[in-house]
Order: sequence, then structure tokens, then C-alpha cells
Amino acid sequence: MHLDPGTVRHLHHLLATAQAKGRLPSVAAGLVRDGSLVWSDAVGTLDGRAAGEPADADTQYRMGSITKTFVAVAILRLRDAGQLDLQGRFGAYVPGTPFGDVTIAQLLSHGSGLQAETNGPWWERTPGSGWDALVGSPVGQRFRAGRRFHYTNVGFAALGELVARVHGTDWFSVVSRDLLTPLGMNRTTMRPSGRAASGLAVHPFADVLLPEPEHDAGAMAPAGQLWTTVNDLARWAAFLGGETGELLSADTLAEMLEPHTVVDVPGTAWTGAHGLGWQLWNVEGRRSAGHGGSMPGFLAGLRVDLESGDGVVLFTNTTTSTVTAALATDLLAALAEREPAAVQPWHAAEPGARPDLDVLGTWHWGPAVTTARLVGEHLVLGEPGQGRGARFARVGADEWVGLDHYYQGEPLRVVRGVDGAVSHLDLASFRFTRTPYDPSADVPGGVSEDGWG
Repeated sequence: MHLDPGTVRHLHHLLATAQAKGRLPSVAAGLVRDGSLVWSDAVGTLDGRAAGEPADADTQYRMGSITKTFVAVAILRLRDAGQLDLQGRFGAYVPGTPFGDVTIAQLLSHGSGLQAETNGPWWERTPGSGWDALVGSPVGQRFRAGRRFHYTNVGFAALGELVARVHGTDWFSVVSRDLLTPLGMNRTTMRPSGRAASGLAVHPFADVLLPEPEHDAGAMAPAGQLWTTVNDLARWAAFLGGETGELLSADTLAEMLEPHTVVDVPGTAWTGAHGLGWQLWNVEGRRSAGHGGSMPGFLAGLRVDLESGDGVVLFTNTTTSTVTAALATDLLAALAEREPAAVQPWHAAEPGARPDLDVLGTWHWGPAVTTARLVGEHLVLGEPGQGRGARFARVGADEWVGLDHYYQGEPLRVVRGVDGAVSHLDLASFRFTRTPYDPSADVPGGVSEDGWG
């Protein structure tokens, strides 16, 4: 896909304006559509100086907490291989901690109640220690597991240790072997390698810079260690959009993107949640997923619109910024507005297809009226998103399973009479009949002999 030159100019203007107004030493970004990087650009230099080397899409930046998403996928791959249970106790896999009763799922979704940071010096700016030293510091829970969302870097250190224990090698070797190499992400590394931006702090009241330290975080590395590029992270955005290269099933990816813990801020309407390792956003009913990242000297972002599949990745080498979050949103919105995705034409079903026409049309649940229709491969009852409206997927002859909301996972059975004609629908024990309370349809509880009147 080639973007219109006017769109490219507009995107560059957004990037350049944010770099200048935000006083960012450099900023690099990319947009993903249909599994491919369709635009990338960078403004500024690796060291923030006018004469410095310009940044580009192959410049390494620290991704910070986006690292957590790789650890999470490694965990789900273990689950899918039958090597662990998400509802299993952490202590069953990594014994000897004071938080052994929390589940793997609670750690992935920041619902374990585990403390946010370490007990030692600011771990992001000091060399890290090993797992035994971290656990012995000691670390523990701030809240009862399952009670509430509480973001925890320590929790992902624990998950990294879990990956290492089950595989018998360090967590990054697993991520590199099972994810990075198959996806061609050869510029994603534990420490800076080759062309890399300098981590910098920009003085709040003057145009001067301070270099930020960079170390191996040790046991805390799974919480935010990795370095990557726009080109590489764009491939991970495509992964999140469904281009998993058969490294993760579509069902497992969908499971990871279900909200498990809500980011609840009293006094405000919630718009964020956490799934199994991924951040989720719900803005005016539009859902997106990804993760943010920050380490001293760096900010990073990855977000994919779950409806369109369009994604944005963004990096800057400064410790704090008030413009990067809005910039990522603006870039993604500009792609959608200026380069609308192609609309697929409607076509009738192929000759010979035999849809269940006798199941379609008007149905009644008691006196309530609804309709059944076929949309693609799904049977749709009512309007999904309204009331109990839902889609259903076929699982057998006259057998369907719900995909949405109240009826997700629930069975729908088409009941036929001895003549083969459809009598009624049995949906999770609810009876749907062609006329309200049809006495011939075996309505549970019976129908008054007096009838309607």
C-alpha cells in the first residue's frame, strides 16, 4: 500500500510539530495496516544535538513495558502446550515466594495485588540483582489477589522467572527463539546494539540535556528491558492485529484481549483495562489494544485498533513528555481519515449453498419479538450490542454456540418436529417460538389453556 503524498506530508507535519513543541531529542513512528508497515518517519537526532546523527526506522529505542507483552505471549504458548494452567498457583511453578497463592492469570492482568516496584533503589536506574535477591528483599502483596487492578512490575519479573523455570533457560532466550526469530525481529535485543538512540532527560526549564543511565535490570528485566526499532515493533503490532505467523492461535490472542481487570479511577468513567498481558482501551465504544512503555530516557507506545486492525508504534528518547500519547492517537486517526480502508463489495452466496432459511425470520421469547438472520457464516439473533442480541457460530447440524455478551459460549439448538420442520429454538434453556408462547412448542411451565384474551 502506498499512501497519498499529501497524507505523507501531513503525517510528517504531525511528527515534526510534536518533536518541536515537545522538545523531544528525537521521535520515530510507524503505521501498520493489513499486517504491513505502510508509513514510517523520524525527526530529530540520536543525541538531541543539531549536528547529531538523524533517527530513522532502524534506530533502536528502549521499549520499556512493551516487553511485558512478549513475556505474556510466551506464557500463553506454554498454556496452549499444556505446560501450565492460568488458574494454577504461581508457587506450584516457582516455589519459595511469599505470594505463591496468586494465579498466573492474576499476574498477567495486574490483579494479583503484588507490589508495584522493588524494595531496593529505583530499579530502572540501577543495576539489577538476581531472582533470589529480589524475592528475599522481600516482596509481597499490597492488596488481596483478585480485589482490584494494581499495576505491578514485580509481577512480570515473576512471570519471566516462570518462563525460565518451565523452559529450563532464561526468559529472553525463549522470547528470542520462539517469537523474535520466527517473526524476523532481529533488531530487538536485551541491550542496545548497533544504531541506538541515547537515553536523555530534557530540563523542564531550559534546553539542556542530561544522559540517563542504562543497565541490565537482572530479575526485573522482563518488566521493561528490551530495545527495538520502528521496523521491528511494527511486526509486533501486526502480530497483535492477527498476523501471528501461526505462533499463537486466533482464539488464544482473542482470549488475551478480553478485559480482566478494569483500571478504575474514582470520579471518572473508566476507559482502560488489562487483559492477559495487554493494555486495553475503550473510548466511546471503540476498542484498541497494545501497551505503553517508559524507562529513564525513553518513552514508547504500541496501539492497534481492534476493529480496523490499523496500528501505530512510536518512540522518543526522553524521560517524560506531554505530547507523545496525543501524537500516537493523531497519527492513527490521520491514517483512518485520509486513507480509508478499502470497502469489500457484497456478493451473494455461491450457487449450491444451502443456508438454513427455515431458521430465519421472526421469533418470540415469551412476548418479546426478535429476528434471526444470517450474516456471513454467523447466525445473528437480535442486534449484537443491544440487549441480549448475539452472533452464533455453527458447531454441528442445527447446533450453534454464542459468540457475544450474555450468550457467549452458550448453546443454541434448532428443534425440529417429526416432519423435519423447525418447531422452536432452545437457547441456553430459553424457548423461542414463532408465535408468542406457542402452546405446540413445549414451552417450559406450560401455556395457560385460556390462551390470550
